[in-house]
Amino acid sequence: MTTEDTIYRPGLEGIIAGETAISTITGGLRYRGYAIEDLAEHAGFEEVAYLILNGDLPTSQQLAAFESRLRDAMQLPQHLVTALQQIPRETLPMDALRSAASLLGHWESEAADNSHDANLRKSERLLAQLPVALGVFHRLRTGNPPPSPDPRRSFAGNVLKMLTGDAPDELATRAMNVTLILYAEHEFNASTFTARVVASTLADLHSAITAAIGALKGPLHGGANERVMDVLSEVGSPQRAQSWVREALANKVRIMGFGHRVYKTGDPRAKYLKTLSRELAERTGQTNLEETAEVIESVVVSEKGLPPNLDWPSARVYHYLGLPIDLYTPLFVLSRVVGWSAHVIEQHDHNRLIRPRANYTGPDLRPYVPIDQR
Repeated sequence: MTTEDTIYRPGLEGIIAGETAISTITGGLRYRGYAIEDLAEHAGFEEVAYLILNGDLPTSQQLAAFESRLRDAMQLPQHLVTALQQIPRETLPMDALRSAASLLGHWESEAADNSHDANLRKSERLLAQLPVALGVFHRLRTGNPPPSPDPRRSFAGNVLKMLTGDAPDELATRAMNVTLILYAEHEFNASTFTARVVASTLADLHSAITAAIGALKGPLHGGANERVMDVLSEVGSPQRAQSWVREALANKVRIMGFGHRVYKTGDPRAKYLKTLSRELAERTGQTNLEETAEVIESVVVSEKGLPPNLDWPSARVYHYLGLPIDLYTPLFVLSRVVGWSAHVIEQHDHNRLIRPRANYTGPDLRPYVPIDQR
């Protein structure tokens, strides 16, 4: 028998596990009270990062100072660059980025300081350093020299330049800026909850972020955007899409990029990004892929009632930007580190150790039997 205090819900579905002032999914996704559609349409990622970390949109002076601090922090310790050079080239970028986040803690002068202001400074430095770490590893594994950040470019522009080696145009930069904003924060998702659990033990910010990256790697969370391209590649054409989806559904194959634990009527982030995905497809001459995606989406929605989530259009956007599939989830990290950091700060500021109970399903009390009698 269960009482109200011991209600069990697998996966903690519907359980309120804490309070946050950072974001809400009630009435559409909002960061600190601002609708993500407004932010994606009008703001730069730097403004949104400042908002999530500090609670309010910056003034022009505050934004300029914030951007200056990020530029100053876009340098890696040489020992970390050396460590990234030693990582096997076949290592997944997500694993290299997880290691980089942990290693950066060794050169963080305020690593052990969990005060609000110290955590804020560490968050800014980590936000600036992780794109450089990813760029260094990716460029080295492809036989290219390590990249250098360009102080004249935006955060989104720098991410693209460091990964591709080419100067992105306005549309590409805008597309990256929008995806960074849409991925920046999402309440108590699996990786954010992981970060808060770690932070609740009073572990440091770098430990919490490293754990969050590990949680994000899984295909049921951040890794889903990489699996989306596997689906589109296997389907191949709009003409084959309908039969492929119906066969997959009949065989109970899970099609990644659809459905969401909390968005039952559609992910507002996916709806916003869909138009930009189409624009990039037309610019790059890949409307065939976009049409394939449209057919898949229509069948899944009509047959299963599962609308697409953010991973469905974002994977196509990254593809149109010419980025390798195994960079998709690391790009998620470069954005979500803002939300994770804000949650670590909030947890440390109002801490209570997160320690749930389990519903025991093992045997009843048993007497110990000496080994010679078993």
